Amino acid sequence: MRAFILVALLSLAMVAVARAEPLPASERIPVDLRRTTLVVRDIEASLPLYRDGLGMTVIYDQRIGGGRNPDGSEKPATVRLVLLRANDTFIGALGLMQRLDIPPQPEPEFERAMPGDAILVFNAKDLDARWPRIKALAGVRVHTEPNRVEYPGPNGTTIPVMFTAVFDPDGNFIEINQLLGQAAGTAPAGDRTPKKTD
Repeated sequence: MRAFILVALLSLAMVAVARAEPLPASERIPVDLRRTTLVVRDIEASLPLYRDGLGMTVIYDQRIGGGRNPDGSEKPATVRLVLLRANDTFIGALGLMQRLDIPPQPEPEFERAMPGDAILVFNAKDLDARWPRIKALAGVRVHTEPNRVEYPGPNGTTIPVMFTAVFDPDGNFIEINQLLGQAAGTAPAGDRTPKKTD
């Protein structure tokens, strides 16, 4: 009997973990966050973390801005743009853009994010299996090994997260976390009643 109760409790805990899903039509706005693009020094150095470590799929890889000069000579491309996606065909894409018409840039400073910087947050359901691969990648610098963090939630609740953080080869601060509970801004299944307005 105890074993049955334990299995039931574990099943409920797994159901409570937030899953990505579209909002009900009544809560949607006419704007989507389509893509975040990082300007990188070298796409070949940047790609392994996002493609191989995080498992994102490359959906676009092109050189842009080339063509012909007025005299007919070839005009070299000025940008290489790579787009990657996780689980959605339209929103949440990640772009890596390398400017091909500038000299090699100096090594970044690997320090905490400051105003003007961005922090990318990825959720990985298989963090324990994925983490060794990520931290072994060339150019990736580990900031925080996996550890449990509890963020404050509404009404005195907590949002438990297995937290990790790395710097990518360009010094961008990347969190790679596994949600252990309900994510901020989500409601449990079946609790999608519209908010009352006065």
